[in-house]
Amino acid sequence: MLTLGVLAALAAAIGPATIGQARAGPIVLTDAFGRTVTLPGPARRIVTIFASNTEMVAALGLADRIVGIEAYTRFPPEVLDRPLVGGRLGFSVDAVVARDPDLVVVTPSRQAAHQLVDPMERIGVPVLVLMQRTVAEVMANIRLLGRAAGVPAAGEAVAARLEARISRVTDRLNDRPRPRVIMITGRLGNGLVLVARPNTYTADAVALAGGRFGLDQSPTLSQVSPEAVLRADPDVLLFAGRAEDLAELSARAGWRDMRAVRTGRAFTVPRAEFLIPGPRTVDGIERLAAVLHPDPAR
Repeated sequence: MLTLGVLAALAAAIGPATIGQARAGPIVLTDAFGRTVTLPGPARRIVTIFASNTEMVAALGLADRIVGIEAYTRFPPEVLDRPLVGGRLGFSVDAVVARDPDLVVVTPSRQAAHQLVDPMERIGVPVLVLMQRTVAEVMANIRLLGRAAGVPAAGEAVAARLEARISRVTDRLNDRPRPRVIMITGRLGNGLVLVARPNTYTADAVALAGGRFGLDQSPTLSQVSPEAVLRADPDVLLFAGRAEDLAELSARAGWRDMRAVRTGRAFTVPRAEFLIPGPRTVDGIERLAAVLHPDPAR
């Protein structure tokens, strides 16, 4: 009878790549554009365009398979030495091809899908387009990436653990009143502010944390006037950024008289947790729920 020690030694001798090849076969997926994407086998050299896609692949324990990233990736630390394939000015087909990928993962932002999908398809490199419009869609993408990498069980396990954490939050907040919340995600030079809008992943995360949209009307764009925020006078003001920037804004005329500022309910939230749709979003939901609905028993 083979003991666990012997089995482990055999697995080490055979090597994970050989095991993967023995089990490998075509993998057929459907991406966010409704495209059928066929991989000849599990993806082992992955170029991830955008931080969200990088973080989801890394959460599956596959950081070592990431061979190219884009310039605004900041997490996890172990992938930051990977070659860059683009940034603010666009994405280089040549730089992507130079990484010899067997899968490119993109999100349709900053023209990434427009610049990369067709060229990659023409040269036979599979491209998986992901969208993260809700937190549930983030979980579905984690599962999809697990399938693309030939580790569907890992994708299911990671997503299920994150969903269980969200369920614990929503169960605790069941039937509690929901404060009106506005989250400012940026400030523009023309005086306008950027806010989280309904029907976005960020707004969904706020709702799961027990808040509700605080503007009087749903803006069609993320840019709104400061007057619109002041007129809405939300119960809670969130600022995705630095505490000193929130303090400067809160000290301004009009802002300091806002209900949220007067009652001490103006808070900063980490940008990475609410503006990068990925596993760390669940950290943000848990943290924000504790702020919006502090438990008196604690």
